[in-house]
Amino acid sequence: MSRGLTSGSGRAWGCDSPALLDYLRAYDSVDEARASIGRYLDFYNGRRPHSSLDGSTPDKAYFTLLPLRLAA
Repeated sequence: MSRGLTSGSGRAWGCDSPALLDYLRAYDSVDEARASIGRYLDFYNGRRPHSSLDGSTPDKAYFTLLPLRLAA
């Protein structure tokens, strides 16, 4: 049995952000879906702080450590 994602299940995950709610909706076209999902991924990776990263964003955590990994 599959379960569709709705804004209700987003709230259950503790994600009430407008970006997530925009992502979890029906789209009129593939182009509209791609643009909206791209905006959500930009928000999630570039602007949304993550507690597991000590309040940093995934982009900042990855790109800050990348030069250290390449030097190793």
